Amino acid sequence: MTKQILINSSFFGFLLSLGAFWFGVVLKRRFRVAIFNPLVISIIVVVTILTILQINYDEYIKSASSLSYLLTPATVCLAVPLYEQFSLLRQNYLAIAAGILSGVIAGMASIYLLSLIFGFNHALYASMLPKSVTMAIGMGLAKEAGGIVTLSVAATIATGMVGSMCAGVIFKLLKITSAVAQGLSLGTSSHAMGVARAFEIGDAQAAMASLALAVSGLISVVAVSIFANLI
Repeated sequence: MTKQILINSSFFGFLLSLGAFWFGVVLKRRFRVAIFNPLVISIIVVVTILTILQINYDEYIKSASSLSYLLTPATVCLAVPLYEQFSLLRQNYLAIAAGILSGVIAGMASIYLLSLIFGFNHALYASMLPKSVTMAIGMGLAKEAGGIVTLSVAATIATGMVGSMCAGVIFKLLKITSAVAQGLSLGTSSHAMGVARAFEIGDAQAAMASLALAVSGLISVVAVSIFANLI
């Protein structure tokens, strides 16, 4: 009875998603530990509740579809910190361009080498190639390259989770203190989840991560088509 009421509700998935994310934000503010990433916590909470209530993914996503209407204005809002840090962009445009390009190539080259080491077939290899690209672009790239879209989505989520959780530790270990370098590395390697992490660090990092997210996506369109032919 309860399950049927929730399934028939137009806002069950919407409210569950927002509530799970809010819970993650509360945990992150309370404990200030990287592992309590709000996106990771929200995924765990949503999956747990759907499993307990035995609600399948199609039923959940149908009632959460209204969230997709917020994606476009949210994406446009990423331009705001970039506009506010435009002078930083102008002062470092060569380093920024080189950093994003090298980040994209390094990411795909590492996938190529690991695929050779572990003997991946073409479908598995092509699924991994766009793992650092924002999902909206990566799904199309994986399909065109002959990859498995669902596997590519899983790899993209895992990449974002690891990148956003490990960024602080990596910055400390490698003594990366430049706001430009921190932002570019997060946006290039960990797509939207990296951008969210950059917003937590600072305004300059958020601006650079937003720029890297967009530019690396465009570069990846060309890079994936080249790398996909190697295996």
